[in-house]
Amino acid sequence: MTDGCILIVRRGALHLTRQVYERFFATLDNVVLLRDGNDLVVLPVRHQAAGGYVIKLRSGAGDRSVTAADFFRDNGVDDEVHLTLSATWSDERAALIARGAFG
Repeated sequence: MTDGCILIVRRGALHLTRQVYERFFATLDNVVLLRDGNDLVVLPVRHQAAGGYVIKLRSGAGDRSVTAADFFRDNGVDDEVHLTLSATWSDERAALIARGAFG
């Protein structure tokens, strides 16, 4: 696992700062979101045809967002909920993991 970072879930979207995007997902257009127990798993998608949620440019500063209201609602996170999550990169899983995100 690498040093941590902060992820924000607000209004059904996962928000990534420019720094988080560039560090873990640079040049990618999609991610897959999974629930593993109480953990949020954010997997990079190398080929857009593989699917997943689109990473959209959110600000002039380079911040990004992933609109995934259906995923969060299906996992008990309503649109009005605001979460600040600590996440770390797992080399073993090749994913960004927010432990306890659904706890």
